[in-house]
Amino acid sequence: MKPALPQTLLGAGVLALGALLAAGATQISAEAGYAGVGPNFLPWLVAAALMLCGALLVREARSGGYRDMEEPSGSARGFWPGFLWVSAGILANALLITTLGFILSCALCFVLAVRGFKAAEGRSDMRPRAWLVDALIGIAIAAPVFWMFTQLLAISLPGLTTTGWI
Repeated sequence: MKPALPQTLLGAGVLALGALLAAGATQISAEAGYAGVGPNFLPWLVAAALMLCGALLVREARSGGYRDMEEPSGSARGFWPGFLWVSAGILANALLITTLGFILSCALCFVLAVRGFKAAEGRSDMRPRAWLVDALIGIAIAAPVFWMFTQLLAISLPGLTTTGWI
């Protein structure tokens, strides 16, 4: 496989993603809203930017490949246990968000993702104190996000109670 072929395929993939987004944008109403901008403006903008980037990536790859690239850092192979921890966190969040509420399910996702990232660095700490610290950090991140969306922006997110504060 020539070195430029994977790079060309990457650019073509970005171009195709932009085209798919543009196709989806055609399904959104163009009726102007606030300040004369309709709900389809941002999808069209992102689609155009993706297609432009994809075209530039293909052009760069076909004209000699990406030049002055640094060697990739990190391991030559993926760290599967870390991938499993992060995947478990995302799946747990998706499965439990309506049961535990946004804050606790996001905190759980954070805790499991941190386990994966620390394990990948060789710093796997399974002591209960480490789990508690990560859970508190996760709550400290998720709670203000929940409150901003529910209290300030009036966007409904699943809560643990009906008060709107947890």
